[in-house]
Amino acid sequence: MGTITKRKDGSHSYRARVRVMREGSVYHETMTFDRRAAASTWMKKRERELARPGAIDALSASDPPLSKAIDRYTQETVKEIGRTKAQVLKSIKTHPIADLPCSTIKSKDIIEFLQSLTAQPQTVGNYASHLASIFAIARPMWDFQLDDREMRDAITVARRMGIISRSAQRDRRPTLDELDRLLEHFIERRKKVPQAMPMHKVIVFALFSTRRQAEITRLTWDDFEEKHKRVLVRDMKHPGEKLGNDTWVDLPEEAIRIIESMPRRKQEIFPYSPDATTANFTRACKLLGIEDLHFHDLRHEGISRLFEMGWNIPHVAAVSGHRSWVSLKRYAHIRDSGDKYAKWDGLQLAIDND
Repeated sequence: MGTITKRKDGSHSYRARVRVMREGSVYHETMTFDRRAAASTWMKKRERELARPGAIDALSASDPPLSKAIDRYTQETVKEIGRTKAQVLKSIKTHPIADLPCSTIKSKDIIEFLQSLTAQPQTVGNYASHLASIFAIARPMWDFQLDDREMRDAITVARRMGIISRSAQRDRRPTLDELDRLLEHFIERRKKVPQAMPMHKVIVFALFSTRRQAEITRLTWDDFEEKHKRVLVRDMKHPGEKLGNDTWVDLPEEAIRIIESMPRRKQEIFPYSPDATTANFTRACKLLGIEDLHFHDLRHEGISRLFEMGWNIPHVAAVSGHRSWVSLKRYAHIRDSGDKYAKWDGLQLAIDND
């Protein structure tokens, strides 16, 4: 069954779509024409061709749909796929573009898919980025005829048209009062529920070490070198590599003191899950009326603090783990000079309370 629709982009063109179902599977093809009559002629011709015995099977074998490329990518990639990327790829498979044969997908199809997403340009940009990773390897690895140039063209157009954009940079930093309230809340909770996560220690360590929540929960006692004041961060986040990117980072004295206050019961120094850490922090902020503060903002705060103390770029990068100033400067939000935590009681409170 075929359909013809008039494009809504002001081009006065017509899109013909052929849709054939065989044994529960759906095969799609689309073409765009300047005239409705041409679209109708092509549609009827393709319907006759696809009705021949074995035509769909032959096309599916040599030119599978985009959904097949997504499946191959998720099944065969050696690198770990993050939760967000996995969710995005799963979502893309529910859209009509996933049913299109790889060889037929043009930049206009990708742009129309991105336009169909009811999300902020930053989120749509994530969809484009994750979809681009499929286009980049499908042809050289599996001989799936996805044209990487079409993907690049689509991203260029989408960016210039404002359909996608980069994530907005945050400059939210916690105040000492907010941190005091958070520590008081978690210390009191720990007294009432001894088995609860010592979030007061996790928060203070995140602040002074500048580590991400997932990295904190992967740190082990074996990878901690107190003598050299450093720790090995396994699988540190990196744009190109996620697994195997093990990096030694320096630990400020305050972070070392928090580590030394932790019990050596398990292999991990902080044997908790990243999701539980984030959930605890978010719930506490909501309960305490602290608005728009994320756990990751503690990393921003810690890095900005080091710059405010007069540390140079290489010195700060040795703690944060950044490899370039371009990446590091996103976190440097200098507002004062000196160390505002020099007389802060929060560090000692976190150390003294188990």
